[in-house]
Amino acid sequence: MKRRPIVAIDGPAGAGKTTVSQRVAQELGYVRLDTGALYRCVALASARRGIDWSDDSGVTKVAEDLAKRRAIRFQALGDGNQKVLVDAEDVSVQIRDQAMGQGASRVSAIPGVRSALLDMQRVQGSEGGVVLEGRDIGTVVFPDAEAKFFLTASPVVRAERRYQELVDRGQSPELEDIIREVKERDTRDSQRPVAPLKQADDAELVDSSNLDIEEVVTHIVERVRAIEAELGV
Repeated sequence: MKRRPIVAIDGPAGAGKTTVSQRVAQELGYVRLDTGALYRCVALASARRGIDWSDDSGVTKVAEDLAKRRAIRFQALGDGNQKVLVDAEDVSVQIRDQAMGQGASRVSAIPGVRSALLDMQRVQGSEGGVVLEGRDIGTVVFPDAEAKFFLTASPVVRAERRYQELVDRGQSPELEDIIREVKERDTRDSQRPVAPLKQADDAELVDSSNLDIEEVVTHIVERVRAIEAELGV
């Protein structure tokens, strides 16, 4: 049987990659690997060990330890969602905290961290039939992925979505603070020396500023189905 495509969905923070990748994987019957969650787990584990995110060596050791022990695992749930486990502890909620998002951006810029997690990502996605989301899936992790998309939206739209997400979780954020953080993270992610955020040359740009989730998911699923047909899957 021919291998099903690898679907790479890259894009900046707040573009809706997590929700879209969940829905796309569910519609296609693919496995979803949230690469951003891997970095959030490293940020969380480092913080719990008292290691500052600016400590490149210390954070790299944490990442290498987690990767070596295969301590980070994804557990699918029946509703299309999934749990993120670190050493069998469900950290799905903790890693979605705004602070962990900032931490993920910082630790993902550390070369040793990216190296430690690269093989983990490739092993889990190598058999195809997988949806991977992140910032460098189509450029670094799987440059030969058959289906590549760069999902984005304007900074203000992304900040508003993040604001509502935090409010729904019972938090009391300031929208202006989130807009500033989104712009700062865009700059940091796009200018980091290792695997910067950028659209792969062969990735399709999907701007969701004026699209709802259903429209984005439907478009990507239709494109992947067409690629499956081309591959004879």
